Amino acid sequence: MGISYHMPDPLPMIGALVRETKKVKFILAYRPGRIPPTLFTQVVNTISWMGDGQISLNLVAGISPSEQAYYGDYLAHDERYERSDEFLDVLHRFWKGEKPVTRHGKHYRVNEAQLGLGYKDGGRPYIYISGASGVAQKTAIEHGDCWLRYGDTPEGLADAVAPVLAGGCRAGTRMQVLSCDTREEALADLAEMMREPDEDHKAWVTSFVAASDSQAVENSFRLAEKAQGDWLSMYLYSGAVAYRGGPALCVVGSHEGVARYLYVYKAPGMSEFIFSGWPTRDEMRTFYTRVLPLIWDLECAEERADELAGDARPVGAGHE
Repeated sequence: MGISYHMPDPLPMIGALVRETKKVKFILAYRPGRIPPTLFTQVVNTISWMGDGQISLNLVAGISPSEQAYYGDYLAHDERYERSDEFLDVLHRFWKGEKPVTRHGKHYRVNEAQLGLGYKDGGRPYIYISGASGVAQKTAIEHGDCWLRYGDTPEGLADAVAPVLAGGCRAGTRMQVLSCDTREEALADLAEMMREPDEDHKAWVTSFVAASDSQAVENSFRLAEKAQGDWLSMYLYSGAVAYRGGPALCVVGSHEGVARYLYVYKAPGMSEFIFSGWPTRDEMRTFYTRVLPLIWDLECAEERADELAGDARPVGAGHE
């Protein structure tokens, strides 16, 4: 559930949807600075009881100084992450059961705060921290469960994720997916999707990126600019980034080709993915029925190979 000035606020949306679902977990994207940490914790705790803990958090520091200013927020990039650290510290202290909570920081002053309603079953939500900068990684390691950033090739992500994994944090990425029975069909669908693109919107995106202070956004557009004929690899298409932004980096190919390419991301340590597609519902159905089972098959094959390799070792060679 994304957050931006042109969208409904995700908090009441999730509050409504968790009452209508049983198996869907919602990821709430939210920006520290909008509401105080005590109130935010109270809202999240309430939703955890309304929907049986069906909420995770994706805390984002913001990518546009001009949009931040819409809400009266004028902090620079690194200061926004500094504020996020204070915000998350208060949240974690509540979820650890600390009472009362007092924190006198640069951005938040909380004095002997208490909440009567804790998170359901004494837990806390899973926390994603988004961003590509060093300070985003630091915040993810100290306060998050998974560092989340826009896509790249598996090779391009390898060096970036190393310090996060070394710090005990998981790593995830966000991309588009377009798969068909054959690569030729997928390329035809891609060509149709990119036919007569909205050049006015491209100009708006260009001006938005120029005013952004987000390293994640800058990295995505830098990748797109250096791509050979709009392709970063045989499967990774960057031509839509100029029209739709960083999340539009797209894995394109046959169902089997896409599954095998996505599986390569396991090697550098990527373990979580946020996918979307065009049109959204159709590509979601295609992914879950045609691509994901192939990824499961690859995982099972790897597990069997590991088991066979272990059985083949002589007694005493690593066996306990």
